[in-house]
This record gives sequence, C-alpha cells and structure tokens, in this order.
Amino acid sequence: MSLVELIAQADERGLAASGLACLDRCVPLLGGDDEVLRPLWGSLAADGGDRTWKVLLDEVRGSLDGTEESGDEAASLARRMLSAAPDAWGDAEIRVWADACSVASLQIHRLLDPAEDTTPLDERRTGGTQDMSPLVSAELRRQVTVLELLAGHGAGGLRSALEVTTEGRRVLRAVVSRRARGLG
Repeated sequence: MSLVELIAQADERGLAASGLACLDRCVPLLGGDDEVLRPLWGSLAADGGDRTWKVLLDEVRGSLDGTEESGDEAASLARRMLSAAPDAWGDAEIRVWADACSVASLQIHRLLDPAEDTTPLDERRTGGTQDMSPLVSAELRRQVTVLELLAGHGAGGLRSALEVTTEGRRVLRAVVSRRARGLG
C-alpha cells in the first residue's frame, strides 16, 4: 500500500504519530535534543492524550523557539512542521498536518541527500520508487513503517514507531553533522 493510501486510512492517533514522527526525525535541524518530543509521544499513548497535546505542544514550541535560526531551507521546513501542528487531534486538521509533514520530511531528506532525485515527491508517495536517492528512500520506508505499525497495533505500536523514528533521527543528525563539517 502506498504512503498516500496509508495516510488516507489512518485514524487520528496514527495521523498524529505519523506527523510527530516526521517532525521528530527532523529535530536535529531545529537544534533540539533527542528527548524534546518525548512528552508528545507519551500523550499519544495515554487515554485522553488529545486533551494534553496542546499543552505539551506549546511547551515544545517554547523550548525550540529561536533555536537554529538560519536561512537553511531544510531547517525552515522543519520549523514550519512544528508551527503548523494542530492543537488537537481533530480528524481534518490532523490529516492535513500529517500529510504536509510527510511531504516536508521527504523534501528535507531530498535537500540533504547529495544524490540527485528529481522525481516529484507525489510520485514517490504513491509508489514510484525507481532511482530514488538513498536518504529519501529510507525516509519513505520509515513513514510507511510508522503508519503500518499503528494501523496494525494501535497504541501498542507506538513504542516500535518511536524506535523507527529514533533511528531516522540518528541518521539525519549524522547527515546534518557531516554537512556542517563540509560547509564549515
């Protein structure tokens, strides 16, 4: 099943986790530590987590406010993911946000990947994987895996989804570090 189909079929928790996972993998661009989004992950697992989501989201925004301000397009996309996060898991808003985070995260990975990949991201998200650059390919697999875990296991899939996300964050942190050494 394609990424677009998985997003279309996901429930509110799956959509919130999908968007959060994309944002979490891009936290190195915002200067955040590996634990900055952990409370939001916890709210996804808790009953009534939607009520605490806004409070936690405001705290995260406050902690990342003003960090890593630069003209870098990848960092700007990550910052927009965070600022666009809805205050609740309301189905329409969360679906739009999860979809936008998917595109933004793939674009961020494309910007940071030295390999050339000019295929439109919409084609990638609907299954066109031929000649995909390695970093974008890995991000696409992670997005699909997170959605499949949550579709198959509900809240029980959150731990595994977080593990997939943590791996992706480590990869992106290494890419960002390598890029900074090359540019600096």
